[in-house]
Amino acid sequence: MDVLEPFHYDFFRHGLIAAALVGALCGLMGVYIVLRRMSYIGHGLSHAVFGGAVVSHLMGWNFYIGAGLWGFLSALLIDAAARRRRIGSDAAIGIITTSSFALGVALISRGRGFTRNFEAALFGNILGVTAADLWVIGTVAVAVAVFVFFAYKQLLFATFDPEVAPVYGVPSRLIDALFSLALAATIVASMNVVGVTLIAATIVIPPVTARLLSDRFSRVLLGSSALGAGIGVAGMYLSYHFNIASGASIVLLGAAVFMLALTYSATRRRSLPALAMRTARPASPPAPELLD
Repeated sequence: MDVLEPFHYDFFRHGLIAAALVGALCGLMGVYIVLRRMSYIGHGLSHAVFGGAVVSHLMGWNFYIGAGLWGFLSALLIDAAARRRRIGSDAAIGIITTSSFALGVALISRGRGFTRNFEAALFGNILGVTAADLWVIGTVAVAVAVFVFFAYKQLLFATFDPEVAPVYGVPSRLIDALFSLALAATIVASMNVVGVTLIAATIVIPPVTARLLSDRFSRVLLGSSALGAGIGVAGMYLSYHFNIASGASIVLLGAAVFMLALTYSATRRRSLPALAMRTARPASPPAPELLD
């Protein structure tokens, strides 16, 4: 088996770059999503974006612009609904995103002629990624990284203590709006790579895995991005040799890495008390000759 064989093909190289960029992007955004206890939003918002993709297709709009705006508005609606005490974030996500997805399904069922056009959006088609798609994914990745870099402290404060943050001058509403925009752009850029059905896993698995390996936020942030990129590249490579869907390969590899990290973390926790007991033992009494 020639290990370098797939690198001879342009479509594979494009897919590999896309998998690395999407993996790093989802890993970066996933840290804040997990900390906000909104892991379900990746799954839900991807379904909402699917509805926007169908609408943009029918209206003749650009896919990225139409789906991105739809996802952004859906994220803002979720955030606004979640702020109401009687509506939790999970309920808001469920109502808004499933309604949007149902709209997309209804429109597709009415116009059956373009059903196949949305198979890539549902299940991903990383081997069909074009140079234009790479430019879009790269632009989104750079824009999100710049946003996280310059709003690092404000975003961190708004994530850990959203109620107290405005008291210290943090514009929480603006930060949340920009975060919603970044999340919508991330999901739209990732749709053609892993598909609507698997985006949630690529957003959640890397940060949770990185959290098992470190307690420092900065390390978790960098580790999650690195894990996402590495899993994306390795999963893409394995999908070629085992002839399975690239999105499924990436998610399955991520799940395997998570299980390894979970096992390592559990073993390490069990060994720490024993090590602490050994180091805390009282020193041996001095030899008799030293007491003379």
